[in-house]
Amino acid sequence: MSAVESTARPSAAPRPAAAPRRRMGAHVYSRPPEPVYFPEAEEVPETNRHLELRTALYLILKRELAHTATLGSDQFVYWDPRTSKKRLAPDAFVRLGMPHRTFRTWKIWLHGAPDLGVEIVSDSDEGEPDWDEKLERYRAAGIPEVVRFDPEDRKRPIRVWDALEGDLVERASDDPDLRACETLGLWWTVVQDQSLGPMLRLARDREGHDLLPTPDEAESKAREAESKAREAESKAREAESKAREAESKAREANDKLQAEVQALRAELAQARGKRKTRRRSPG
Repeated sequence: MSAVESTARPSAAPRPAAAPRRRMGAHVYSRPPEPVYFPEAEEVPETNRHLELRTALYLILKRELAHTATLGSDQFVYWDPRTSKKRLAPDAFVRLGMPHRTFRTWKIWLHGAPDLGVEIVSDSDEGEPDWDEKLERYRAAGIPEVVRFDPEDRKRPIRVWDALEGDLVERASDDPDLRACETLGLWWTVVQDQSLGPMLRLARDREGHDLLPTPDEAESKAREAESKAREAESKAREAESKAREAESKAREANDKLQAEVQALRAELAQARGKRKTRRRSPG
């Protein structure tokens, strides 16, 4: 071997071919995967009053917003795909920007966080997390506006929290816009219902006069409007009939007057003819 050959660097070893991409099912596992189970419901006692209050609010929201928002009521909202323990069940919630559809549970990592959550306090809340813990769940879920309605609290039945810098902060009780629903551009108000007592409602005005109707109220107003329309139509037909009758009488009176005029003219012509005959006769 020459010196040149002995001092030359050995040639680089050839690089191995790229490993093939791994395919699904190419490995053997010790056990099958265990997907996280997200329950759709849980047996929780609920008073009839609470059921009717939250159902009424849900139906009001659905009637007003179904074409622009998805709505839920007492359905689980999950915000962590790794566990089913991180969940909420608002009495009503709204997600804007997507027309309403049916669903079993709401998974935030798939559909986004609701824009509004509403809690209605009742005796059935016994055994649930206290309010501070529940509020922390709302914060963790990223729901930016939270409303709490307590029908038994005469002084502060409505309390509102807004997302500020990653926190949920309660509006001051003396805030003139305390009851503004920023998410929906509406106003919260309390209406006294004959059977349910204080009831959480939404209005288009600050004073709470222009209420969003319940389906029953909307149907009643529609029937009332239809009845008034039929009454107005009946009155219009009656007025039209009276106008035709008056027109007929006017024509009849005009015809009679014309006949009387013609008769008078005839009598006048006859009288003139007699006077001419008298003048021609010999005196």
